[in-house]
Amino acid sequence: MLNRLSNILHKATRGWLVFTLFLLDGLFMGLILPGGEALLKGGSSSVGPLDLKFFYTPQEAYAVIAAHGEYGRAFYRNFELTIDILYPIVYTLFLSLFISWLFQRGFEAGSNMQRFNAIPFGAWAFDLLENLGIVTMLSVYPATPALLAWATTVFTMVKWMFAGASMILVMVGIAAALKKAVSSAHSARRF
Repeated sequence: MLNRLSNILHKATRGWLVFTLFLLDGLFMGLILPGGEALLKGGSSSVGPLDLKFFYTPQEAYAVIAAHGEYGRAFYRNFELTIDILYPIVYTLFLSLFISWLFQRGFEAGSNMQRFNAIPFGAWAFDLLENLGIVTMLSVYPATPALLAWATTVFTMVKWMFAGASMILVMVGIAAALKKAVSSAHSARRF
């Protein structure tokens, strides 16, 4: 299944599509997400979302949820069910296609490295699980089920691990593409 996904990504990779997704990702990161976070903090004494933490205990999670107040919890839930469903799709497609584009330029077509373009989908899957956990915690509050909070923090940590691995793959792809381009330019000058 991962091989099939990887192949689909490689076939769909176009420079203009990667650039469009880059711009869309920038719109989310530069305007939409900070705006949503500012609105959330404005209603809750500067307490931010759980999504941006790497780890939290159940006590910390429910303290954040309590600090948001009724308006903040409703806003946070709606944000998780709309914007934070769309954004993971955007960043997953951007990172997967960008890694594909870089790896097509940096590694041979049959290289096992080509399959790593599917790694961002791990971040997407665990981001959705994290969102489900956060929405559930927001919905059941003032109940504070510890198991739900622990599961959600695990989803959060795994999401960030896949996101970190994706960024490392981008750097590897940039380095490999540059190395191959310099090597090709150097070989062309010798002839």
